[in-house]
Amino acid sequence: MILKIRFVAIAVVCCSTGAGLTAQKAAPFPASEAETTVQELLQDERVREALASARASEERTIEDQIRFCEVPAPPFGEGLRGERLRQAFVGVGLENIRVDRVGNVLGERPGTAAGPRLVVATHLDTVFPEGTDVTVTRNRAVLQGPGIGDNCRGLAVLVAIAREIADVPTRGTIVFVANVGEEGLGDLRGVKTLFAETLQGRIDRFVSIDGAGIHITRVAVGSHRYKVTFSGPGGHSYGAFGMANPAHALGRAVAKIADLHVPSIPQATFNVGRVGGGTSVNSIPFEAWMEVDLRSSDPAALADLDRQFQEAVDSAALEENDRWGRIEEVTVVKELVGDRPAGSTPVDAPIVQVARAVAGALGIGVSLGEGSTDANLPMSLDIPAITVGAGGRGNGAHSLTESFDTTDSWRGTQNAVLLTLALAR
Repeated sequence: MILKIRFVAIAVVCCSTGAGLTAQKAAPFPASEAETTVQELLQDERVREALASARASEERTIEDQIRFCEVPAPPFGEGLRGERLRQAFVGVGLENIRVDRVGNVLGERPGTAAGPRLVVATHLDTVFPEGTDVTVTRNRAVLQGPGIGDNCRGLAVLVAIAREIADVPTRGTIVFVANVGEEGLGDLRGVKTLFAETLQGRIDRFVSIDGAGIHITRVAVGSHRYKVTFSGPGGHSYGAFGMANPAHALGRAVAKIADLHVPSIPQATFNVGRVGGGTSVNSIPFEAWMEVDLRSSDPAALADLDRQFQEAVDSAALEENDRWGRIEEVTVVKELVGDRPAGSTPVDAPIVQVARAVAGALGIGVSLGEGSTDANLPMSLDIPAITVGAGGRGNGAHSLTESFDTTDSWRGTQNAVLLTLALAR
């Protein structure tokens, strides 16, 4: 098979200073240098064969996508799917395959030199609870099933990378990771453990593969997630009427949160996502709770929003107690259940330049964007990091009717293969 490669010039404004591809604040790194790196790779017959094979083997990648997805991976229950990835890592010849303390599955492709060490990661977990039917159906080019794009596609491409580059040597060691805890209240526990324990001090560059499409996420949207619980003695709705009511206090808090003013630049957002509590319609509840999500890509804006949220909740409890004369008061507890750091990788950082050059060389139009992904953590640590899409077209992420259009999805596989080789060069 003859692979045609189209080279596209990419103009990037360079403005940061520092040294080396492994430094977040890197030396001026012209787009032309990134393009040269990629073009040199493409002169290697083994690289061209790997890219051709990635396209020719796309049906195998899609089959992996389906079989991974039909193993449930609910929040905090990723073990069965993790075992399937461990077996896949064995099948493609990775070395030092292991499962760490929290359930991350790791496998390595050793390099020919001491560095750089590149981590390519994709998350195992879904947002769907235990018991969800995860059967995948196929109608020609379209797959449908919970998590089929986010992130079963990423898992399949991760394995495809390891398979296709088996005969292409790289200077740097590549660590492939299928990690836990990216979604919801998983709170990035997989990558937090990866950086703090499993590979502490041994990650030079980090790429997360997450979701469909082909894009580059270089800005990390941080979030604080709270479970807020209002408590009181409770009682009969008629006989005990006149005491402070936890549900009423919660209502006051929700109203105050809804009236918060947040900036549009940098963007900050808030959401009350779930509420609960009470025992019956004719009982003053002894407890009422809500889960709240606060987000921004700017750490200062996120901190200010958090302050406003704290004041709103405290004020709501005080107002409810004052309303009823502060007899048998309502109390409130705010539990931080999720903390994703904000951060960014500069637009002129080498890792971003290389990712853009790779996409350009393959004739792929690619945009830079922001998101909340596993790359949040390394970005906050000033470790060069990006998240990329895995190709195809996704629709309905986080819904039971999620779908993935496989038309030309091989482009995402090729992009991931060439990006991995360029960053481990």
